[in-house]
Amino acid sequence: MFAVIKTGGRQYRVVPDDVLEIGKIAGDVGTIVQLGEVLLVGGESPVLGTPIVAGASVAAEVLQHKRGPKVISFKKRRRKNSKRKRGYRDEITVLRITEILTNDNKPTIGPRPKREKVVAKPADDADEAPKAAKKKAAPKKPAAKKAAAKAPAKAAKKAPAKKPAAKGKGKK
Repeated sequence: MFAVIKTGGRQYRVVPDDVLEIGKIAGDVGTIVQLGEVLLVGGESPVLGTPIVAGASVAAEVLQHKRGPKVISFKKRRRKNSKRKRGYRDEITVLRITEILTNDNKPTIGPRPKREKVVAKPADDADEAPKAAKKKAAPKKPAAKKAAAKAPAKAAKKAPAKKPAAKGKGKK
């Protein structure tokens, strides 16, 4: 089963477990929101809305609120010494479609539980400790002293002699 929904002036074809980015909508991260403007519900017997399907909605879980890529608007009027550069970033909500509802039903599927990070536990084996001690980084070689070699060369260079000022050309 699929549905065509309208939100933020755009239309999207969605199926359950789709992840899509839409314009920002209200809702906290991890909550279920219902999108009510369903234009079409497809499947074995498709239902077309005029303009929307009565009693149909789409349930979605809010995954994240973020900002889109920066869009630069640059305007220039040639030969007029006029330029304007402006940029903006759209506010975006990332959704996961959980289910497509008909006949004014309420969502039955809740938000997915968050995955917990698995932390590796240190092993208590006696063999592990010596291996870790052996894997030390090799000592770095000292850097060559180039500054001392260049110092005498700089002292040997002399500044060029100044030219004498021209006489008698400035006054008449």
